[in-house]
Amino acid sequence: MGFLRYVAVGDSQTEGLNDGDDRAGYRGWADRLAESLAVRNPGLLYANLAVRGQRAGQIRAGQLPAALALEPDLVTVMAGMNDLVRPGFDVEAVTADLEAMFEAFTASGARVVAFTFPDIARIAPLVRHLRPRLLDFNERIRGAAARHGVLVVDAFAYEVTADARLWSTDRIHATPLGHARIAAAVAHALELPGSDASWSDALPPLPPPPPWRRAWTELSWAGTFLTPWLVRRLRGRSSGDGRVAKRPALLPVREA
Repeated sequence: MGFLRYVAVGDSQTEGLNDGDDRAGYRGWADRLAESLAVRNPGLLYANLAVRGQRAGQIRAGQLPAALALEPDLVTVMAGMNDLVRPGFDVEAVTADLEAMFEAFTASGARVVAFTFPDIARIAPLVRHLRPRLLDFNERIRGAAARHGVLVVDAFAYEVTADARLWSTDRIHATPLGHARIAAAVAHALELPGSDASWSDALPPLPPPPPWRRAWTELSWAGTFLTPWLVRRLRGRSSGDGRVAKRPALLPVREA
């Protein structure tokens, strides 16, 4: 399947956090996918409009019009997790934002790929109370995607997506291995030549850690990542404040 204009919209995961760094630049799964697409389509142009910390409504309001103006033939939409983890999460409103994006992009003629989210209870046990919310949201994503002919990478359906080796110590952003798996999953959903389902293969098992280490890991995570995140929310701040898209224009992949 030939694509010439790929645009990625979303938040920090699509921006590519923790696959690289702020100093050298982030790569991430969307960049990796673009690189793979460019091998088969040397003329591919790629833009990444994602901004860390943005919620679905912000992505719809800001990134959707900018993406449509670029006239893409392939769009990836990953959004909603920044909404889900906040108090007062309105699943109907967030789903409506996602569905509006699905509708607009598919109406423009673009092929659209969306995502469900992996099991948050296994990735970060201290927030396992959010699991019912996640299950409901994932089902709504599947439904909205089906109504508009959007492909879905169903991350929740595969146990490997909650493997700690695919997640950074912050348990929010993927590791380079995780980003590589996401890119491979999208390639498989698109049925790109050479792609297959191996992205969903389980990693070799690790010996279970002793209980004291599990407890220490959870406490360390809460102090290092969860508490600062809560403080930012109380102050009304976001990691995306003052930031812009890393790649707002369609450019050849080699210029990424």
